[in-house]
Amino acid sequence: MIDRVITSGTFSLDGGTWEVDNNVWLVGDAREVVVIDAAHDAAPIADRVGERAVRAIVCTHAHNDHINAAGALAGLTGAPIRLHPADQVLWEQQYGDSLAYEPLADGEKITLGGTTLQILHTPGHAPGAVCVYAPDLGALFSGDTLFKGGPGATGRSYSSFDTIIASIRERLLTLPPETVVHTGHGDSTSIGAEAPHLEEWIARGH
Repeated sequence: MIDRVITSGTFSLDGGTWEVDNNVWLVGDAREVVVIDAAHDAAPIADRVGERAVRAIVCTHAHNDHINAAGALAGLTGAPIRLHPADQVLWEQQYGDSLAYEPLADGEKITLGGTTLQILHTPGHAPGAVCVYAPDLGALFSGDTLFKGGPGATGRSYSSFDTIIASIRERLLTLPPETVVHTGHGDSTSIGAEAPHLEEWIARGH
């Protein structure tokens, strides 16, 4: 039901470029999947999809390392690309006006294979950052909003530490503590493992 492909490439913003490994998450069943964050290379993602239909390519935010394979994967699969429109300025840095996406809305639900994915708008790392919550699976796909050990980075353009803390406090730490958090980079964690450290992050961040 949940599968991961790790792809490698670069993240570029504010004139800097860094080497990164990204988690690409596939959620679905034997017939159809949603791909979360088509990063770097469409080929291994398409290989893992196999013969299944791709219902949507959901972007947790529009930093280039999370969307730079979305266009190619959409071309291979015919799937729509979904993004919160508050990240339009970041989307344009990668694609200009050459590629369209369908807007994601806070609270929107995507149902496939007997599972419902709920979109939670969690700005801070980026204005249009979202997390994808699958209550049936006890899972949250957090993009770069929440990691094992703390919140996503907020030191670059279009980001805000206070905003990401509010998003985590109000939208994520209210989820069941046993919820497994599948992140955009690195290892998975859980809501229960991260919740006790909120005040430490706030102290560290300020």
